[in-house]
Amino acid sequence: MAEEINSFPQVLTIAGTDSGGGAGIMADLKTFQMQGVFGTAVVVAVTAQNTLGVQASHLLPLEMIDEQCASLAADFKIRATKTGMLGNAAHVHQVALNLQKYDFGPVTVDPVMVAKGGAHLLSEDAITTVKKELLPLANLVTPNLPEAQVLTGITVTSQQQYPDLARSLQDMGVKNVLIKGGHSTTEEVRDFALLEDGSSFWVSSPRTHTKRTHGTGDTLAAAITAQLALGHNLATAIKLAKQYVTKTIEQTIQVGHGHGPLNHWAK
Repeated sequence: MAEEINSFPQVLTIAGTDSGGGAGIMADLKTFQMQGVFGTAVVVAVTAQNTLGVQASHLLPLEMIDEQCASLAADFKIRATKTGMLGNAAHVHQVALNLQKYDFGPVTVDPVMVAKGGAHLLSEDAITTVKKELLPLANLVTPNLPEAQVLTGITVTSQQQYPDLARSLQDMGVKNVLIKGGHSTTEEVRDFALLEDGSSFWVSSPRTHTKRTHGTGDTLAAAITAQLALGHNLATAIKLAKQYVTKTIEQTIQVGHGHGPLNHWAK
C-alpha cells in the first residue's frame, strides 16, 4: 500500500535559490512542474539576485543540508536528482556525503560556476572537491564550455574537441557527459553527449539571439532529471530536455532589465 501511495514520480534539486525567479531552485521547480513530476528541494544557499546579477549570497549551515536530506529520505521516493549551485568545498563535500547515504536515484550534476551576470557561484577550492567527490557519484554531468574547460584543463578552440573534453570528464569517474555549446559563436547551438557505453550523439537547435537566457543550464539539467524520473532512458531524456529548453528561449517573456529568464510555460 505504501508503494502505491508514493508512486507519483518525485525528483529533487540540491542547489541555491534565485530571488529573481529565473535560475537555481526556482527554475528547477518550474521545470519539474512543466515536465509533470513532483519537485522537492534541498537549499544549499540563498542569493539576492535579479536579472542584473547576484548582489549577495549566503550559504546555509552544513547541518541544514543533512536535515533536509534526511527529511526527504524519510517520506519521499525520489527517482532522480540534480545538483546546481553548491558554493564552497565544505558544502560540496556535505552534499556528496548525503548522496552516498541516501538513494535519491540517478544524479545529474550541473557544475554551476559563474552566473550570467558574471558572479562566481563556486569557490576555487570547491572545484577540486567537485572533481574528486561529486563527479564519481554522478550519472550525468552537464557543463557548459567554460565549465568543461575549467574541470578538465583543456583549452577548446573548435567543436571538434568536444569529444576529447567529454572523454576527459569520463576519466574523472562520471558515467555520462553532456557538453553544452551555448557559449560558442555558431548560428547552430550544438551539444555533445557521450554515454557510458561509448556511444555519442549531438543535439542541436538554431540560435535565438536574445539576452533572455538566464537559467538555461539549470532548466536543461532539471528537464533531464524529470524525464529520467518519468522512465525515459538518458539519450531520450537529453533530447526531450533540449527540445523543451529551445522552446523556452524561442518563446521569450519580457521580465527584468538584464539577462532575462526563460519562458518555462513554453510548449
